Amino acid sequence: MDVPYDENRTRPREVEVDGVRYERLPIKTHVVLPGESLDAVIERYALGELRDGDWLFMTEKMVAGSQGRAYPVAEVHPRPLAVWLSKRVVRTPWGIGLGIPETMEMAIREVGTLRILFAAGVSVVSKKVFRRSGDFYRIAGPKARGIDGPGYPTIPPYDEMVVLTAAKPKQTSEHVRDVISAAGVRADVLLVDINDIGGNVLGSTLTREQEKLVARILQDNPIGQGHESTPLGVIRRATR
Repeated sequence: MDVPYDENRTRPREVEVDGVRYERLPIKTHVVLPGESLDAVIERYALGELRDGDWLFMTEKMVAGSQGRAYPVAEVHPRPLAVWLSKRVVRTPWGIGLGIPETMEMAIREVGTLRILFAAGVSVVSKKVFRRSGDFYRIAGPKARGIDGPGYPTIPPYDEMVVLTAAKPKQTSEHVRDVISAAGVRADVLLVDINDIGGNVLGSTLTREQEKLVARILQDNPIGQGHESTPLGVIRRATR
């Protein structure tokens, strides 16, 4: 989800995790538009920055866009159910979520009407009976929860688009690793969703324990999420 963003926040190049120092090296690209070849982006920008043993991470929004999973808000026509439900979703401090008809419409398309209605029903009960919030997003699932809506601080044209979650994150990571390997570099690849309130690894060529380590290394969002145009980055164990 989109979250409030501090453009003036500094991000150290290195961090220490469990006594080991890691470099986080952002890779600046052009604005990768919906439908662009991910392979071409990797070959143009990442290959020259990578060394054997590096971990290349890719942001979900860039990958989802390259997969054609970003839609102009003006072209999303919400059904009446999406309009009605969006008015009843709690708006979080960190973004639109499914709180507008267009994002709710795409959630319905992604996970189905029955699941969204079930999530809404459980949410009503849990709020009234248990005074608990968050069940709607939990039951709707990661495909619905991960939908990004339009607005600041997203870079244009994505600030006027609804972006779905990236498809097949593990397979995509494996494919990019193969692209890198074909160029003679041995590096692992991760697809990540990170922002100013944290993040997680959606798919990778690493082990689960290594994925948890990466989440800690990137927890302060070193590449930002605004106009930096750095949707790629490298994690490298520091030599000093």
